[in-house]
Amino acid sequence: MNDILTPARTACQVPGVSKKRLFETIARIICDDQPSLDYEQVFAQLTAREKLGSTGLGQGIAIPHCRVEECPQPLGTLLTLEQPIDFDAPDDQPVDLLFALLVPGEANQQHLDILAGLARLFHQPDFCRQLRAAQDATSLFKVATQYDM
Repeated sequence: MNDILTPARTACQVPGVSKKRLFETIARIICDDQPSLDYEQVFAQLTAREKLGSTGLGQGIAIPHCRVEECPQPLGTLLTLEQPIDFDAPDDQPVDLLFALLVPGEANQQHLDILAGLARLFHQPDFCRQLRAAQDATSLFKVATQYDM
C-alpha cells in the first residue's frame, strides 16, 4: 500500500452519485497528482474495464482497476463515499469503499499480484471498519498505510 498510495490520492466522504461520476472523480484525483497522465484516457480505461464486469467485491467494497500505457508505475487511489452507490457487486450491496488501481500497460503479472494483495487486505473486516471510521483524508491514509495484517 505504501508504494502505490499517496495522501494526494486519498479522499474521504466523496460525493458518489453514479459509477460514471465516481470514475470522473477518480480520474481527476489521479491526473491532478500525476499531470503526465491524460484525464480522458484514465477515465476511458476505467470505464472500459468496468464494462467487462463489475469490480465490486461485495460487502460495500470495489477495486476498479485498469492499465494505462503512460502510467509510470502502479498508482492507487483510496476513497470512502458520502453515500453508498450501486456497483453491480456480486452481493448486490452498494459500495462505499473503493481502491482504484492503475498500472502500466505492460505490467501484467504485477497488476495481478497487486490486485490479489488488495483483495486480501480488503477482505479483512477490521481494516475496512477502520477505513470507514476515518473522518478525513489524513486519517484514512494513515489507516491504509499503517494497518498490520
